[in-house]
Amino acid sequence: MTLERVETWIAENLPALIEKYDVPGAAVAVLAEGRVVDHAAGVLSRTTGVEATVDSVFQIGSVTKVWTATLVMQLVDEGLLDLQVPIRTYLPEFRIADESAAVKITTHQLLKHTAGFEGDIFTDTGVGDDCVEKYLEVLHDVPQLFAPDELFSYNNAGYCVLGRLVEVLRGKSYDACLRDHIIAPLGLTHTATNVYEAILHRAAVGHIQPEPGAAYQAAPIWALARSNSPAGSMLSMRPRDLVAFARMHLDGGLAPDGTKVLEPGTVAAMQEPQVALPYLGLMGTHWGLGWELFDTPDGVLVGHDGNTIGQAAFLRIVPEKGVAIALLTNGGDAFPLYRDIYSHLLSELADVTMPTLPVPPTEPEELVDASRYVGTYSAQVFDIDITQDDEQRVWMDIKPSGIAEEIGEVPERKQLVRYSDESLIPIEADRGMFMPHAFLGDDGEGHALYLHVGRAVRRSGA
Repeated sequence: MTLERVETWIAENLPALIEKYDVPGAAVAVLAEGRVVDHAAGVLSRTTGVEATVDSVFQIGSVTKVWTATLVMQLVDEGLLDLQVPIRTYLPEFRIADESAAVKITTHQLLKHTAGFEGDIFTDTGVGDDCVEKYLEVLHDVPQLFAPDELFSYNNAGYCVLGRLVEVLRGKSYDACLRDHIIAPLGLTHTATNVYEAILHRAAVGHIQPEPGAAYQAAPIWALARSNSPAGSMLSMRPRDLVAFARMHLDGGLAPDGTKVLEPGTVAAMQEPQVALPYLGLMGTHWGLGWELFDTPDGVLVGHDGNTIGQAAFLRIVPEKGVAIALLTNGGDAFPLYRDIYSHLLSELADVTMPTLPVPPTEPEELVDASRYVGTYSAQVFDIDITQDDEQRVWMDIKPSGIAEEIGEVPERKQLVRYSDESLIPIEADRGMFMPHAFLGDDGEGHALYLHVGRAVRRSGA
């Protein structure tokens, strides 16, 4: 399929697809054959009815982590940073509850999400340029879930620490580092590092459901705390600018004008597998240095997803084919929209078939004794209770807390059945998806130590 046909397909299908999945607005950009096409559909806010355009900026959420990783790796290229030494070499003020872990954790471990401390810390430390510096102070009581490098556990807080590392070694704010070392060299014109810059553009507003089954409506809050900017709370852009960032990684670290943003070897190193993930179906198979990696029969996909308050972003790169696709959305069932669009485009442009999504077995194996799974697993933003009733059915009750509760997350109850030797899976889809829940480790009494849902959630009291 030529790029022109891709552009036509997107223009003809995007409006119907966002209507199908109740997505208020979406924009797509595709890089192939050395050129970029883009298209947008829907509205930026159902309250105002402002139309989405290709120059509209959407939050990219945790895709920001790859930008933070890029800033970190630039420091390596310049000889200012050694990934393998303890982070305290550069940030002596870094403290968590477990001092024995704090003195060992390295930049390398933070980049690949294996540092091991609780990662969903969204404390607001203000809107000033010192917010990331202040954020480090709120980590002092954060618990260590496992020894550094023992396990993968997605860690937002770890990327905020990396953001502070960049600030210290550069001597300027995280936002200024983004502007000076990525945005300006790449010549990006529709990229905003914070809410004050985003308002200068045609900006998307996230949409949420006030309760399950209700219509999506504009969220009352535009963004998460600025202190979490290095993890993905603020950075916004149009899809074409996100694809320009991806193109730099495809072009061996070079900007369009030949400026070297990263060394070619550094670009390659960021895409090398660093840690394997338990099979979760909706996530990658491995993690690199910043990048999420998806090992498929047709080759490796490189990318990252992002979710903020009612906005979702998706970026996928096929290094072998020079293809990159960015999809930015502002609500609704964004994941099945992503699956429909990317399944078609990756197949046509790169001969890549997306991995099949997991589904529960039609005749699940009976769980006579679920004692390995039963218990309470707690994190900063939710508690998960796994129970078994008199009919041997296994239930999962999720109770949001903290920021998750504040932004409108509501309690959920799901029945789980056996999926594999180490995982259970819900029997009802969540927005069209079934995500296996892996139960890992042992507390010494035959019970799982962790419930892994991308994060390793530790059993309470263990």
